[in-house]
This record gives sequence, C-alpha cells and structure tokens, in this order.
Amino acid sequence: MAEKVTFWFDTSCPFCWVTSRWIKEVEKVRDIEVTWVPMSLAVLNDGRDIPADYADRMKANWGPGRVFAAVATKEPEKLDALYTAMGTRIHNEGTPEERSDYGAYNGVIAESLEEVGLDASYAEVADTEEWDDALKKFHQSAMDEVGDDVGTPVIKLGDTAFFGPVITRIPRGEEAGEIFDASVTLAGYPHFFEIKRSRTEGPQFD
Repeated sequence: MAEKVTFWFDTSCPFCWVTSRWIKEVEKVRDIEVTWVPMSLAVLNDGRDIPADYADRMKANWGPGRVFAAVATKEPEKLDALYTAMGTRIHNEGTPEERSDYGAYNGVIAESLEEVGLDASYAEVADTEEWDDALKKFHQSAMDEVGDDVGTPVIKLGDTAFFGPVITRIPRGEEAGEIFDASVTLAGYPHFFEIKRSRTEGPQFD
C-alpha cells in the first residue's frame, strides 16, 4: 500500500523547494502517494513586525499563493506540475530578485500556467484578493497539524506532520528513499518532535 504524504508548500521558499525535489526523487524509488497543498509565508507573516525588505518580498508572495489557492480548489491534480514549473523558474533559473518581473511574479505565473496547460485566466487572481480566504484556509490546515511556530515546508507522513525536513541539497536515488524511510520511522514514534542544528550552507538546487 502506498505511503500517504501531504506536502504543504510555498513556491518562493528555497528550502521548501529543495525538500520538494527530494520528495519527487522519493517518488521514483518508493511507493508513495503525494498530496500537494499550498501554504503561504505571506499569510504566516501577515501583521508581524518584520524587516522592510522582507515585508516587500511577502507582498510579492501573495500573487503565486493566490494562484495556487485557485488551482488547488478547481484543478488540484495540476498543483504538482504547476509547482514544478513555477519553482524551476524561480529557483533554478534565477532568484526573483534577478528577474525583471519580480514584484507580483506575473511573468513567472503566466509562463508556468502555459507550460502545464492551465487556463491563462488564473494569472488574473494574483493581483486581487478573491482567493485570499481560500489561501488562508489551506495555510491554516498546515498550522493545525504542526502549530504556528514553523515555516515551510510542512510534511505529513501517515498521521504525523512536521515542519521540514530542512535540507540544503537534494538526495537522489536510493539515498532519497533511505532518508524518507528514516523520516517515516521518526514520524511513527508519537513522542518525537524535533531535531535541529545550525545551517552551514544555503540551499543548492542541482
């Protein structure tokens, strides 16, 4: 029987992107069934006292989140492909700051929708508040699982959800599977909560 995995993601987060690519590797070597669900660092940080430059990034972050909320509601089977298309553009092809369309990610959104065969009209919701409530509900579903003092990603393995794992490089092949197996084992112990150490490098996507 396939192992059930729920993965809450924010497309702008580089650490989330690395972890999501690990899960895509796991799909190749383990029998897993992944449900992708949007969450949002913009929602998480809404109303918080954060540095001005980070606040600007969070304003831009609403756009992709709104699009994902709409797609998750109407065509959830497309979330995986859309996240891959959008994340590849943001992380592998250049950080948002290096792209001329940084702000509302409008170019990234339009290109990604076209790539995966989604209607271009989804892009229109990026600059409206039409899907804000839905995005907040998707985000809250992650917080309900793990609490409010976390970021992205949030992963649920079986009946247990955690923030993370936070990794900086993408495990490949059987190594990806072995790390997944270990994560499932930890998730299966009801009294396990956290492992953490200081990071010594940033995320790498190759």
